[in-house]
Amino acid sequence: MIIFSKEAHIAYNVLLKKKLENSILKEYNDINEKERELLISKYIRKIMILLNLDVKNESLKNTPNRISKMYINEIFSGLNYKNFPKITFIDNVINSNEMILVKNIILFSTCEHHLITINGQATIAYIPQKKIIGLSKINRIVQFYSKRPQIQERLTKQILFVLQALLETNSVAVVINMEHFCVKARGVCDVNSRTITSSFEGLFKSDKHLRNEFFLHQNIT
Repeated sequence: MIIFSKEAHIAYNVLLKKKLENSILKEYNDINEKERELLISKYIRKIMILLNLDVKNESLKNTPNRISKMYINEIFSGLNYKNFPKITFIDNVINSNEMILVKNIILFSTCEHHLITINGQATIAYIPQKKIIGLSKINRIVQFYSKRPQIQERLTKQILFVLQALLETNSVAVVINMEHFCVKARGVCDVNSRTITSSFEGLFKSDKHLRNEFFLHQNIT
């Protein structure tokens, strides 16, 4: 896999080491983007025909192309590390050692079991050591790993370990609260249930009072 930046390289390697990287077939890496787009469009068209849809219909004829571009450039763009966000850091010259928390991060992802939407919110916190990250960059990292076929448990761990590695701090907390349309729109059709996953490391794991403060700030009991 081609890695496009130092931060992307760090993120990819830490997830590979933790066995948390998404399953990606290396033998397809050499397909250029235009060829990939055309192939996806071709197979989407076949699926639509097998569903007995008239792909010559004015409303449907460009759907395969739209889906192909959407897959590559939007909802599955996190599969390509060339799209990893540019990360900016600030030296922790003020010696801040208190919790920094960002909550209500809106995210959309795709269930890898049914390729249907999962969406919700994330709350991220860390205790800085040598580095402080630009606040919007936390949101961008969350968005990058959301833009893949995912399971929520893996997504939670990916965000935590990548932030640990990039920030060079052990103390990171991640909570994700999502609704799954594979539960809401099919199967049991439960429109009210939500799934909460969490991962804590460093002081957030060992210090009960800090963990309680984290939950208090994000209104999770």
